[in-house]
Amino acid sequence: MKRINRYLRPALLAIAALGALPAHAAGGHGPMPYSFEPDTGNLASVQRGARNFMNYCSGCHSMAHLRYSRLGADLGIPEDMLAKNLMFTSDKPGDHIVSAMPAEASAGWFGATPPDLTVTTRMRQPQWVYNYLMTFYLDDNRPLGTNNLILPGASMPNVLGSLQGWQVMEEAHGEQDEGGHGAHAGPSFKRVSEGSLSDKEFEKFVADTVNFMVYAAEPGRADRVSMGMKVILFLLLFTGLAWLLKREFWKDVH
Repeated sequence: MKRINRYLRPALLAIAALGALPAHAAGGHGPMPYSFEPDTGNLASVQRGARNFMNYCSGCHSMAHLRYSRLGADLGIPEDMLAKNLMFTSDKPGDHIVSAMPAEASAGWFGATPPDLTVTTRMRQPQWVYNYLMTFYLDDNRPLGTNNLILPGASMPNVLGSLQGWQVMEEAHGEQDEGGHGAHAGPSFKRVSEGSLSDKEFEKFVADTVNFMVYAAEPGRADRVSMGMKVILFLLLFTGLAWLLKREFWKDVH
């Protein structure tokens, strides 16, 4: 028994460490102020998200593991519309989505090369990306004048500020509960200038964008889920037929 425990304990510790990986990958942040559940089954939302990404993100960020042609085929976007509205860095639908921004120069401009975003929602989780895009705020101490609640010190400028409006972060204030204990309150944001979108419109804009990024991280997921459902239905049907066949073969034995 002692020998078994000697080998079992390291295995359990390894499993626990693996379970903690998502938290470390998410950046070690505290509670996120916004909840979000991706909906890649909403084709219109993913299409709008593709538009948003190509217009506001692709100038700096690539999706080098996704081709324009795959995007168009999966999202039902005709090739002429794809070329006219979404292909800004290439003339060939078979090319990967690669930003035209030079890597070395961008590292000098922003302090770091803008990362490829193809699998970001799998590395960071969709809720993390949603909260990241929602929580930029003005900060005079930062070189570009803005900071981020989820990723403090982010080198990315607030490219969506004109849509959301500009906001400042107010310090968290603790309140006492009925037992007289201090209750932690998260930071809040105060809008100091209005954007071109209302709060609801901007939330929808960000949700559409993240839905597209979730799709891009695993383009074949919809087909895989559909095939999985068909396989499960087949196995259920086969199990029923096998049981009926077994009962027919064994009825005379009993």
